[in-house]
Amino acid sequence: MNPKQFLQVGGVVLVLVGILGFIGVIGPTAEKSIFGEAWWFDNGENWAHLLIGIIGLIAAYALPASGQKPLVMLLGIIGVLIGIYSLFTPTFLGSNLENPLDTILHLVIGVWALWASMGKKQTGGAPMPPAGTPA
Repeated sequence: MNPKQFLQVGGVVLVLVGILGFIGVIGPTAEKSIFGEAWWFDNGENWAHLLIGIIGLIAAYALPASGQKPLVMLLGIIGVLIGIYSLFTPTFLGSNLENPLDTILHLVIGVWALWASMGKKQTGGAPMPPAGTPA
């Protein structure tokens, strides 16, 4: 997976998670979440997911590959740091963080982003024939 693919897939997933949190499938309260007290996204998290997802989708198509790679790497670092942070406190900027599920989620997303940031950029066009092959 390369940075553009991460921004595309991650962007769609985050927009979906944000919307599902707002409409009462996985939030905005524990009582409205299908996961109950174990895992729910409050409105602060829903707004963050929605906005980061939209920005990711825009970046996937508006930024060149040279801009996508550092953005995805930054997202990976932030994801890992929030995952570690959530081990020690149940809130981040006023938003609720359930441990262990939010911790696991942020760590997995962070590692996925870091891995994707190391992926090769996607190239367009047909593959080149091997050297010495008549065209």
